[in-house]
This record gives sequence, C-alpha cells and structure tokens, in this order.
Amino acid sequence: MHIEPGVVDGAKIVLSYATAGTAFVLAAKMIGYTVRHDGGFQAVALRSLVTTALVFAFFELLPHHPVGVSEVHLILGSTLYLVFGAGPAAIGLATGLLLQGLLFAPFDLPQYGMNVTTLLVPLFAVSLLAKRIIPAKTPYVDVKYWQALALSTSYQGGVVAWVAFWALYGSGFGTENLASIAAFGAAYLTVILIEPLVDLAVLAAAKTISGLSLSPLLYRRLYHEAV
Repeated sequence: MHIEPGVVDGAKIVLSYATAGTAFVLAAKMIGYTVRHDGGFQAVALRSLVTTALVFAFFELLPHHPVGVSEVHLILGSTLYLVFGAGPAAIGLATGLLLQGLLFAPFDLPQYGMNVTTLLVPLFAVSLLAKRIIPAKTPYVDVKYWQALALSTSYQGGVVAWVAFWALYGSGFGTENLASIAAFGAAYLTVILIEPLVDLAVLAAAKTISGLSLSPLLYRRLYHEAV
C-alpha cells in the first residue's frame, strides 16, 4: 500500500500532514484503551516491540509487488489487532513503516503521512467493527470465519479506499489513473481472501497454547471476554 513517489507532490502533500495528525490522534485513543484496560504501559511497550518487528518483517520479507498506483502487501492488520490489540498494533504499523523508510526506502519518507494514514485509520475502523460483530463474551480465539473475514475486509477495504483517495487527489480522474487504481484494487482482492485464513490459523494456534492466556505479551481479549 505504499503510495508511489510522485502520485501526490508539491503543495498537495500538505494534506497528508493533517490526515497523519488525525491518524495519530486515533492511535493515541487506541493506545490509551490498552493502558487503562489491558496491562498498562508495560504491556503496551512489550507488545509494541513485537508488533514493530513483525510489521517490519511483513514489509521486507513477505512478497510485495508494485501494482498500479501502489504496492500490494500482506500487512495482516486484522491479525495484529486480534492478537496484540489496537494500541500496540497501531504503534507497530506506524513504527515499522517508519523504520522501513529510514533503513531501506528513503524515497518513501515524503509519502509517510499518506502511508501511515492509510494503515492507521482502517485499524481504528476494525477496532470499532470488532465491538459490534463479536459478542462481548466471545474471546477472539473463538471467532468464526465470517467474523474474521469481516474484520479483514474492513481493514483491507479501508487501505484500498485511502490509496484510491490519494491517487485521485494527486493525479485526478484521467483514464490512465483510474485504470491504475482499478488494477491495484483488483490485486488486493487476493489479500482480502488470504488474511482471514491467516487470522483463523493464528487464532487456532493460540487456542492450543492456553498457558499464554495471562501473558502480558498478548491482548487480554484473545482469551477472555471483554471488560
């Protein structure tokens, strides 16, 4: 989902600073929930180290291909949410993205505001959707396929929507740009199909390791009902 350099440039890129600011406010809200209800600052710090390492690995090691106006990545945003919670997932996505830019892709740094918005705003939407479709007494290790699919589709659909917005905002409604956006969206369908299967596989593995149910490394909701 990295916006390609040049898609949005000049004075237009200022908008990304504002959207990134909003995304960080949403991230702070998600982090605050973890601090208050799920282990405090220590849990946030521990999980954030893990999520940052995972996100960095997702970007660098998992297959990713440029398609149209952006790149197709298996980001596993809903997986990070289900296992570690929204706050640590937000920190991992933002920090992993930044580290990748600093260490391997400095040409992506001007697009950081756009890319971090594209990652964090859909994560916030996932956290809200989970509260609506997963009963409070259902631990996440017991979610059904349709619930995992709904969360994954929400996240990846949000990513595609933001990429399309940035492309249209930066390059307009020309035929070539619309075709590039459509190609990117079509390619991302594979991610939408794969991610819920990954979610269920990870949750099934977690269910067999019940000894981790009290570990501060994992989201409390993974094994327990909502507080």
